[in-house]
Amino acid sequence: MSADTSVQGVTATIVPAAPVDDHLVLALPKGRILKELRPLLSHAGIHPEPAFDDEKSRLLRFATNVPNLSIIRVRSFDVATFVAFGAAHLGVAGNDVLMEFDYPEIYAPLDLGIGACRLSVAEPAEMVESDDPSRWSHVRVATKYPEVTKRHFAARGVQAECVKLNGAMELAPTLGLCRRIVDLVSTGSTLKANGLVEVEHIADVTSRLIVNRAAFKTRTAEISQWIDRIREAVNARQA
Repeated sequence: MSADTSVQGVTATIVPAAPVDDHLVLALPKGRILKELRPLLSHAGIHPEPAFDDEKSRLLRFATNVPNLSIIRVRSFDVATFVAFGAAHLGVAGNDVLMEFDYPEIYAPLDLGIGACRLSVAEPAEMVESDDPSRWSHVRVATKYPEVTKRHFAARGVQAECVKLNGAMELAPTLGLCRRIVDLVSTGSTLKANGLVEVEHIADVTSRLIVNRAAFKTRTAEISQWIDRIREAVNARQA
């Protein structure tokens, strides 16, 4: 899918990039999700080359036991961008990322049921007793999800001023940057350790298998085969 942009009266067409070869490219997120994801990949018959598990390796693209399938490992927020612009055909991304970017080029056919957590609003514990979220009209929030945050508050008529941070969100209230944060919460232990309490739930989050829509149209049989294999792996895990 292409998009038109205009700069000073000049119209340019942005065309999604194509992979440099005809391999299918699977984009995977760095970090803890990989540990939960690896059994699903193995069950689906995907085994990366040894360098994939070598912490000293600086490779970003890896061969697999499948001759026409390679893996790239990137930051979780970047998986969706690689897939949306056609640099990768498939990927694994949390629905928090999908909600934030809302790329129309992405099709998410399968909930993998891993990486479960929630996106929540939190504030200092000492504010909770005297604070009433239903009376908010304007909030200043630190988050790496400004679009999701604005939509969430706009739906209830609250204006949200978002301060974009990529990490250490819990420090923002302590250091006076803002009084509230929107962030992913798993056990809640990090919030508690920093004197914060959840006050609103925005969305439940799990990881999804995502597909580039254009690639799915042109390589339907190949990609459908992998969707089916990974679905079987998810079903086997949940059985």
